[in-house]
Parts: sequence; C-alpha cells; structure tokens
Amino acid sequence: MASVREACTHVVGAYGLAAVCADEPGVIAVARKDSPIVVGAGETGAYVASDVIALIDATRDVVVLEDGQFAKLTPAGVEYTDEAGNVIEPKVTHIDWDLDMAEKGGYPDFMLKEIHEQPRVVRDTLVGRMTPAGELDIDELGLSLEELNDIDRVYVIACGTSYHAGLIAKNLIEGWARIPTEVEAASEFRYRNPIITPTTLVVAVSQSGETADTLAAIRDARIKGAKVFGITNVVGSPVARESDGVIYTKANKEIAVASTKSFIGQVVSLTLLALLLAQVKYRLTTKQARMLFRELSDTAEQIQWILDTQTEAVHEAALLCKDAQSALFVGRGMGAAISYEGALKLKEVSYLHAEAYAAGEMKHGPIALIDPGFPVIAVATKSATYDKTVSNLMECKARGAKVIVVATEGDEEINKIADCIIRVPAVRDVFSPITASVPLQLLAREVAILRGCDVDQPRNLAKSVTVE
Repeated sequence: MASVREACTHVVGAYGLAAVCADEPGVIAVARKDSPIVVGAGETGAYVASDVIALIDATRDVVVLEDGQFAKLTPAGVEYTDEAGNVIEPKVTHIDWDLDMAEKGGYPDFMLKEIHEQPRVVRDTLVGRMTPAGELDIDELGLSLEELNDIDRVYVIACGTSYHAGLIAKNLIEGWARIPTEVEAASEFRYRNPIITPTTLVVAVSQSGETADTLAAIRDARIKGAKVFGITNVVGSPVARESDGVIYTKANKEIAVASTKSFIGQVVSLTLLALLLAQVKYRLTTKQARMLFRELSDTAEQIQWILDTQTEAVHEAALLCKDAQSALFVGRGMGAAISYEGALKLKEVSYLHAEAYAAGEMKHGPIALIDPGFPVIAVATKSATYDKTVSNLMECKARGAKVIVVATEGDEEINKIADCIIRVPAVRDVFSPITASVPLQLLAREVAILRGCDVDQPRNLAKSVTVE
C-alpha cells in the first residue's frame, strides 16, 4: 500500500488505479484522482469498480473514493487511508436503487446523469495532452506539423449540436491561429462547390462518427485534395477511419438522444485543435499555450460548481418558460453560439418552440415577437460586448418580456433587469461556451420535465442520423 501511495506522488493527470502484487496475494491496492472509483465489501469479499452498477449484485453498501484517499482490499474487508497513511472512516452510501436506476447512476434520467458527467469528460479529454515542455501532444494527429503549418483555410462540417460546436471553433481558430474558418452544415457542404485546395483542412465533427451527411462530405473533401481531421466520440467509427487524424472526445457512451456531454467534449477537443494550430503558426507562445491549457482544465471544476449551486435558479427559470408558446435566446460573440445550442436543446426535449439570434439582430425583426410574458433567455457573461447585450435586454424588458440571464458570478448590474439569473463562474470569454452551456442544458431538461416530456427519448428523434 505504501508503494502505491508513493507512486501516486509521481503520477500526473487523472487516474483510477487498482494494483496487485505477487508478494501480497489476495490484496488489491486502490487509488484515485479525478476518475471514479467505487469500493464495496460484501459477504463474499471486497470489490472495486468504476461504477456502482458493477457492484450492485454483490453489495448495496459502497464507498465512493475521494481524491487523495486509498483503499486496501482483502477477502476480510477494506481498510481506507489518507495520503499520509492514516486510517480513515469514509462515508458509506447505501444503494437502494433498482437495476434501471443503477444504470442511471441514481439519477432519474440519462440526460441528467450525462450532464453531471461533464466535469469528467473535460478532464478525460485533456489528460496527457500537454507535455511538461508546454507542447500539445495529440498522438492521433495523423498530420505532420509541416502539413498543419501549411493550412490556410479551415472548414468545420457538422450537423445539429456538432454544428454549434463548430461555431465556437471558428471563433477560436480565427482568434488564435488567424486562419480563415467557415462552419458548414454537412448536408449543404457536399451539394455545393466549396473552395478546397491541398492546404485546406476540413474538420468533421460527429458524436457517433457515422452521420451520413458528414461522411459524404468527408469523402467529397478528400477527393478534392483536402486534409481531413475528425472529432468524434467513437473509436474506430467511420469518421475516424476516413480522416487523416482524429481527436476522441472521451465522453464514453451517451444514451440520451439530446447531446450534452458529447457537445462539451467536442468543444474541448476543438479548443485543443485551435491551440495546436496557433502553436504551429507561432501565433501563441509556449507560455501562452500553457496558461490557456491550464484555464481550460479549470473548467471541469467550474462546471461542477454550476451543478452544485444553480439547481434552484434553473428551476425558477423553467417555471417562467413552461407555459410559453415560444422562447427567444440571445447573446453576442461566444454568447450567440451558446444561444443557438440552448435553443436547440429546449426544442429537442421540451417541444417548446425556440429561436436564437445574435443580440445585435434584435431590431432587425425578432423584437417583434416580444409581448408581455414572452421568455427571453440571454447569455450575458462578462465580455467586451456585455454592455451592448444588457442594452438589448433592457429593450426586451421594456416590452414586457420575462428575462432569464446566464450571468457571471458577482455581476450585480444584471439584477436590475433580470427576472431570473443563473450564475456561472468568471472565465476567459473563449472558454465561456464550456461553462455557460451547462445551465442551458439543465434549463431545457427542467422545462421538459415540467411539461411532462420524456427527456431521454424525444419524439421523432434518433441518437445517430445514418440516412440523408
């Protein structure tokens, strides 16, 4: 056990370890950092797994190991210690779920479970990606640094939620790497004649890796000579096989039809790609890239803070929306991209019609929708366009709208106009999509529950669209 504790002081990144030694048969030494480990003792021995569901037939009393805790499993039971080797008494949780609930991790539905898995998705997608020298390490790259340096145009092709991840990537790639970037619906990309040369990079984003339109667009792009890079959640999927390189989002299996954790995984993966392109193009120094990577990693804890603290605010916001006939999402810059995804989530799971617009477009038509009681959901986190977004919201408020705002923690100014505020931690604007998307996922689910909808299996929708 002491050897495992010592070894863990040298291990970098997230891990869940279960180690055995020939000199101590019948003993398993367990440790964890940022990766789930569940330990239980039953009548026939002691058990360790990464999920409660694996232990439920053997024992109903389990310990969810915390970071810095260790466990020594023997046929006689389990001994728990801290980092210094002191024996501790951890919290024991009694599981009274049935098997169906166990598969959901104790959550009432898969959508909520998967929303709560997003901090892990961020950590797992980033683990091992930054070397001690400050260089990004993408083993699956498939393209040389010289080939990447030659890239002078990027197309991000995707569908649905993945398309919105692409809109975020456009801001990052153009902002950091200064490479012109276009985002296209895969279903449209393949039917026109885009400008593609051997120095064009086509980034195909697909949760399943088998979306028919995206696959067809990849094949067309390769015929025209483009380099193709895939962002997908499924190892060995068609998108992965037909791309020159790939980043896997590490979201694991996603059951709910509406994508939540896969979306966050895609945004994090595309952020890595943008950082890599910026480094290759010498637009970011090693020091800048290391700093940005550290802040990107911090979003895992920031998501957890939102999940732990904003449940009541989300419920209050949902009550303002549940009886509406339609809703409007607005934001500027990154906030606009987040709004598009928020509107899609609300439509998918609650069947409440919703539209999303860049807030600066309000007076060009959408403001005509506003009447007393109409819900307007805004992403108004602190950024260079914050004051302009607030001005747009004041116009909505003056026309009787119910204003729901995703706002930065500590922002008191927004209290003057918002009917309901969901708080997110202060982050650099380029990382706001990772944090500010989470309240909108929770809001969509909560509205759907209040309207009596099945959040895991919305009508008329399938998890993977494998036909055109």
